[in-house]
Amino acid sequence: MSFKRIADAGDLTGKTALVRVDFNVPMDKGLVTDDTRLRSAVETVQTLRTQGAKVVLLAHFGRPKGQRVAEMSLAPVAGAFAKVLGSNVSFVADCTGDHVKQAIADLAPAGVILLENTRFHPGEEKGDMALARDIADLGDVYVNDAFSAAHRRHVSTAVLAELLPAYAGCAMERELDALDKALGTPEKPVLAIVGGAKVSSKIDLLKNLVTQVDALAIGGGMANTFLAARGHSVGKSLCEHDLADTAREIETIAGQNGCDILLPRDLVVAREFAANAANRTCGLDEVADDEMILDAGPQTVVILATAMDVARTLVWNGPLGAFEMTPFDAATVAAAKAAAARARDGRLVAVAGGGDTVAALNHAGVTDDFTFVSTAGGAFLEWMEGKPLPGVDALRRHNT
Repeated sequence: MSFKRIADAGDLTGKTALVRVDFNVPMDKGLVTDDTRLRSAVETVQTLRTQGAKVVLLAHFGRPKGQRVAEMSLAPVAGAFAKVLGSNVSFVADCTGDHVKQAIADLAPAGVILLENTRFHPGEEKGDMALARDIADLGDVYVNDAFSAAHRRHVSTAVLAELLPAYAGCAMERELDALDKALGTPEKPVLAIVGGAKVSSKIDLLKNLVTQVDALAIGGGMANTFLAARGHSVGKSLCEHDLADTAREIETIAGQNGCDILLPRDLVVAREFAANAANRTCGLDEVADDEMILDAGPQTVVILATAMDVARTLVWNGPLGAFEMTPFDAATVAAAKAAAARARDGRLVAVAGGGDTVAALNHAGVTDDFTFVSTAGGAFLEWMEGKPLPGVDALRRHNT
């Protein structure tokens, strides 16, 4: 994947870098409750400071829809980021205008300043060129370090790359390199594991993956739809019976592209959806009418582990069962540990992403052993679906 990195910018002494970061952090009563996204921006900011640049941070918070909403101001985030950075971070209550220019002019070399929520301007989400020019006029180079917002063609995520020399930040660089290893130019064979509740939310993803990977394992509630489409009874399980034709179409596309579909071979069922509910493991045609499938069984985990032994690359999105409740987390945890062990030993490039996936891997205690775990959410899913990401395309288009 061809794009310019901060290292390509050279000496930035006397220059101002406009840096798009993801500071859309959890807040409670004006306090940041999870600073993960703040910490992810530190490397990029420190690298630019080392290269002599003034660092001007651009970010959004919430969905103010082009209006100034006091509760969505980034002002409290400036102090929180200063603590993470270990250095002073100034704040300006806008992202355009002469007073912003003056604040940047007054900033010392290697100084850091956070501008107000870009979404307070209605032109931000519209990709308005006039607003883009006003913001671009504040700096000399543009750095995008917010992959999580790269699926949007907003001023701060994509349009600025058309007006200034543009580079990927360190976090963006790691994300793009990992995704390229996973589906761009992967080492084959490639295994994808896709779980979650509903097929309807992942139709595009499934249709794209079966044309890209060698094997696709389907788990979670969405596997029930595929099992039902094959004629198996799923009792009162979560199942989109109306998507049986879609499931069969996806299997047909997979066959045309040489992709093996792996469905559960055994199931963990219960009569109530509750933690530690009475349960049993059964075969595919043994689900009673009053039972629901809440997890894949141990035989299925063995099959997945065997598939991992064959694969050289793994892409994972979504849990294999109701992992939030014991004991229905067993298959997800066991499969995650199997993947982590192979990644740790260098036998497998394992890339995962998506909100539930990150939570599941954290629950299994294996996040650090995966090759890469993306926290980007929507952008990660759209990448898996094969959809264009304007923020990434802008970096590639204007810098190659």
